[in-house]
Amino acid sequence: MDWDDFRYFLAVARTGQFLAAARLLRVNHATVARRVTVLEESLGTKLFVRRTTGCDLTSEGDALLRRLESVESSIEAIRSELGGVDEVPTGTVRVGAPDGFGVAFLAPRLGRFRQMYPRLKIQLVPVPRSFSLSKREADIAVTTARPTEGRLIARKLVDYSLGLYASKSYVSHHGVPQSAGDLRSHTLIGYVEDLIFSQSLNYSHEIWKDWETDIAISTAMGQVEAVRGGAGIGILHDFIARQTDGLVQVLPELLVRRSYWLVMHEDYHSLRRVTAVADFIGDEVAASRQIFLPGR
Repeated sequence: MDWDDFRYFLAVARTGQFLAAARLLRVNHATVARRVTVLEESLGTKLFVRRTTGCDLTSEGDALLRRLESVESSIEAIRSELGGVDEVPTGTVRVGAPDGFGVAFLAPRLGRFRQMYPRLKIQLVPVPRSFSLSKREADIAVTTARPTEGRLIARKLVDYSLGLYASKSYVSHHGVPQSAGDLRSHTLIGYVEDLIFSQSLNYSHEIWKDWETDIAISTAMGQVEAVRGGAGIGILHDFIARQTDGLVQVLPELLVRRSYWLVMHEDYHSLRRVTAVADFIGDEVAASRQIFLPGR
């Protein structure tokens, strides 16, 4: 068994594709496929299920990944203990985040991250779904609820608020509601209810118990654009709405509060490439904490 084959395995496991792994390792696609096949033959088991769009880990592949990442974590710890704490982190880190946080807050700050860590690649996947860190769908997840199961490490990033907003053009045509009951005569914008992946995002009835969505959009940024375009009144993140031109807050006494959590698998918490990204996110949120709550 050639121990270097594990490097090829890790690249495929983390990118989900032989071609992407080849680019990462700067070799050709055939070399990656051959080395993984040799490793599978030497271990006597299939590590990946090959598909036309990529590949998925088998249960044996997932078990091997866990073992190798544990070894990788131990090696990183040894490097730090022996004075390698200043070593420049390399590799790729995937961050899964709700689209509001990922697109509106984190994405504009990634240029600064790149300046700090020029050899570290980051993949931001800001989609409205939950991530399985146990299945290695992401190295880091930003969530709106603290996880209660699995071998996960979570730390609270910040509390944030959401309120009611409309465009200036909308209120000029339809007027400003003076009470919650007035919302009955307005077009209301919200989530597609059966696609809400976390109950922490099901906040419309906290705003107003009789809320009925007229225009349902499955992403936070999609709702922002619909409100900005004059479609109606929506429940928007305050930190996004306040930096979006043409929006006005209505019924400011109606708001909800939620929290963002930064979550990692416990096998990752000492990996230099992962902690570098986690610390960057934490530092950026701490420096901008004042934008997340109302009245700031």
